[in-house]
Amino acid sequence: MKIKKGDTVMVITGKDRGKSGKVKLVFRRDFRVVVEGVNIVKKHKKPAKQGEPGGIMEFEAPVHISNVMVMDPNKGKPSRVGFKFDKDGKKAKTRVSKKSGAKLS
Repeated sequence: MKIKKGDTVMVITGKDRGKSGKVKLVFRRDFRVVVEGVNIVKKHKKPAKQGEPGGIMEFEAPVHISNVMVMDPNKGKPSRVGFKFDKDGKKAKTRVSKKSGAKLS
């Protein structure tokens, strides 16, 4: 999985195309991510118990991982993610931006 929690991503397709935000949750099994301020949906909630409020709840729904791209830290534009391995023969693998080669956190 090339996108992780805390990454800044931009939506590249769909109703929220062009919006960007931080990744809050990653659902690895479903290949979906929840991004702050993106894909806001409304859900009508009925009160479950007496005294509990009902109403219309707004929350961020998951977006498929193929619809987002990681933002390049240097250029501020969306970029693909690549991997670099340590030259010392160790198995240290780091994520890098394909656009500028900058290391991703």
